[in-house]
Amino acid sequence: MTRLTKLPLNDAIAIAIAKMVDDSQTETRSPSHYDIEQEFVRAGLSKADPKHMGKTVGKSKRVRTVLTWAIDNNFEAGEKLVYLLLTTVQSVGGFREDSPNYIGAESIKNLIAAFRNEGYFLAKDGTINKSVLENLNSVEQHEALLAYAKRAVKGSDDAALLVGTGKDLMEAVAAFVIQQKWGTYPSQSNFPMLLGQAFTCLDLATPQTQQQPNEKAQARMERALFELACSINKLRNKEGTGHGRPFLSTISESEARVAIESIGLIAEYLLSKLNNRESKQ
Repeated sequence: MTRLTKLPLNDAIAIAIAKMVDDSQTETRSPSHYDIEQEFVRAGLSKADPKHMGKTVGKSKRVRTVLTWAIDNNFEAGEKLVYLLLTTVQSVGGFREDSPNYIGAESIKNLIAAFRNEGYFLAKDGTINKSVLENLNSVEQHEALLAYAKRAVKGSDDAALLVGTGKDLMEAVAAFVIQQKWGTYPSQSNFPMLLGQAFTCLDLATPQTQQQPNEKAQARMERALFELACSINKLRNKEGTGHGRPFLSTISESEARVAIESIGLIAEYLLSKLNNRESKQ
């Protein structure tokens, strides 16, 4: 399993992480202001620290200010900081009830909920991993896959690979769609066949769908999305999937980012179509 070096970041997570270090209503606990500042340095976000602007604020506001700045200005560094702060709090006993640095049950519940919405499972002892799809029910799988898709749209390369499944995001979504519509899916099918069956389940057009004189305008887009997904699949690093960079070494960083974001868009589109069809039944 790939070792985590960053974690999801959004407004809800920024608030939950800030509350995690808040000791304004309790006795002072670790991590200290100095400890937190060192993690700002490691993440490369010192310039967003209110202290460097001559302001004196509490730990919670300090962390929230930096993470909010990162969301708008340096998202990748912000994701790294989320990981660093969470592991720092865990290392000082922040998730142990018998520790003087315990952050409290409410803070832990908020963190669990915030990360769950991004497809991550945070245990009560502070350990965190991507949600393993096989351990989730269908509703939870849908939510996890949608969370991964949204992260991929933002260019997050760790969302292109699903740790613990051996699948990439597009393959996992196609399999999930077929499973939900037909009750089973052909695990030995090649990618174009698997994706084609997922499109068929959702009544979406593929290049094999005969063009009709008065077909819906979206059909052309659906065929293009299918072709795009298949072309991206050819760029996959089949040897390295699940262990690092998801694409061949000959692919440039800019090409990889376009591919990742495209995977997210297509995956999100299929999941929205599945959700729409199920809600009408």
